[in-house]
Amino acid sequence: MKQVLGVINLVNELDDLEELTYNRTIASVPFGGRYRLIDFILSSMVNSDIHSVAVFAHTKYRSLMDHIGSGREWDLARKRSGLFLLPPAVEEVQEMLKGDLYYFHKHRDFFYRSSQEYVVIARSHMVCNINLKEVVNAHIERGADITMVYQQSGEPQLGKCRRIETDAEGRVTDILDHFGPTNSEKISLDIFVMRKDLLLDLVETSLAKGYDHFTRNAIMNNRERLKIYGYAYKGYLGVVNTIPAYFKHSMDLLNPDIWTRLFYDTGNQIYTKIKDEPPCHYTEQSHVANSLIANGCRIEGEVENSIVFRGVKIGKGAKIRNSIVMQNCVIGEDVSLENAILDKDVTVGRGSTLKGSPNAPFLAPKRKRI
Repeated sequence: MKQVLGVINLVNELDDLEELTYNRTIASVPFGGRYRLIDFILSSMVNSDIHSVAVFAHTKYRSLMDHIGSGREWDLARKRSGLFLLPPAVEEVQEMLKGDLYYFHKHRDFFYRSSQEYVVIARSHMVCNINLKEVVNAHIERGADITMVYQQSGEPQLGKCRRIETDAEGRVTDILDHFGPTNSEKISLDIFVMRKDLLLDLVETSLAKGYDHFTRNAIMNNRERLKIYGYAYKGYLGVVNTIPAYFKHSMDLLNPDIWTRLFYDTGNQIYTKIKDEPPCHYTEQSHVANSLIANGCRIEGEVENSIVFRGVKIGKGAKIRNSIVMQNCVIGEDVSLENAILDKDVTVGRGSTLKGSPNAPFLAPKRKRI
């Protein structure tokens, strides 16, 4: 879709991931054994033939820059189009508290120089594999000003998300923020489609009135004036911006049906940064069941119902159950780990016991020694 520009908006993104985002943006949080959260929406854009993508960074984006690089793994390393990482244009510390419309305005030259007619704006914390080409086509056919993607689900959500209400024709009648009670079952994916000139107009008019938040001000304040329609997404969705939600949706991947829905049902791959590692080494004493084990690991103990990232070493007699162990962690001999999340480079000494619960997993920050 040469007429579509992709925007991944990380400014003021909802984030309650505690230690996992102390030193990184939510977009670069590891997920699923080898991915980062941004990989899902970035891959969806590439698979939908969107070949010009801008990432509006905000804070703590060093690891994100290291991960996405030039965009080569997503086939976005091109001369005329490709991947653009737009850091905040900060002149004063107070400006970091301003909304995303302010940053869109600061980088308005990027939009003016882009030749695309339409813009798809998305967040990074929605784990899904969506065909955005179908969303854009539905937007054009309806003659909508703005199209919002949603999923109808009666299941309780552990992540923070907005909800919408629509009428019989699919027009959005109300947008409900992530806090407060609501009866709506339509979860907003925070994915919007609109013409680029409308976006620029909303940026200018909203800022002129003292408003600087894209969804809360530019969209919600104009829902009666503009033709805003909903588009129902029916694939797998994980709203991952809280620790309980991160743990739940990570564990979901151990379910073959969910893994198939996310990675195979659409026929589109999820791309990530390539890291060449040797195959995992399992010793004769090891035992692994219903787990995702990445390359480069050495397993001497027991691993059940867990996700183990690259380069992890698990010692003899160690028992890892219902846990997430990120890259290059070292688990000593006779360690007991249950319902836990270990960030990268954590070392757990011999004989230690770490135990949490599914709703409140034990969380070890990056490079901690226990």
